Amino acid sequence: MQDVRDSMAKGDISKKDKVEAAIGAVCANEKLSSREKKVCYYIDPIKRSVAQPFSTGIPAERVCKRINQSNPEICTVKFPIKTEKMEKKDLTKLRVKQLKSILGDRGVECKGCIEKEEFIKKVEDTAHLDSEF
Repeated sequence: MQDVRDSMAKGDISKKDKVEAAIGAVCANEKLSSREKKVCYYIDPIKRSVAQPFSTGIPAERVCKRINQSNPEICTVKFPIKTEKMEKKDLTKLRVKQLKSILGDRGVECKGCIEKEEFIKKVEDTAHLDSEF
C-alpha cells in the first residue's frame, strides 16, 4: 500500500478514483513478487473499499485492519523479514518462529537446534546465502 501512496501525486491521494487507478497501475507491474501479486489478487475486487480509507489519509496498517473484516486473507500474507544489515542485537529481538522463517527462506534447516541462541548462530552463519535470493 505504501508503494501506491509513493506512486501518486500529493493532490491525487484524496481522490478515490485516482487511488483506484494507482492500485491498478501498481498491481499491473510485471516486477512484483509472488506475495505482492497475491495481495493484488485479494485487493482487486474490493478496490473501492480500499480506496475509501486510503483516500482519507489513513496509514496502510490501519487500512489493512479496516478491510480485514470484509477480506481477512489480505492481512495474512506474510512478507519475508529483511535481514541485510541486521546485527546480532537485532536478531535477539526476533522470535524463534521468525528465525526459522529466515532459515527456511534461505533453504537451510537447523537440525538439533533447541535454544534461541542456536537459531541466531545458524542465521548468522548462513548470512551469505541471503544475497543469493
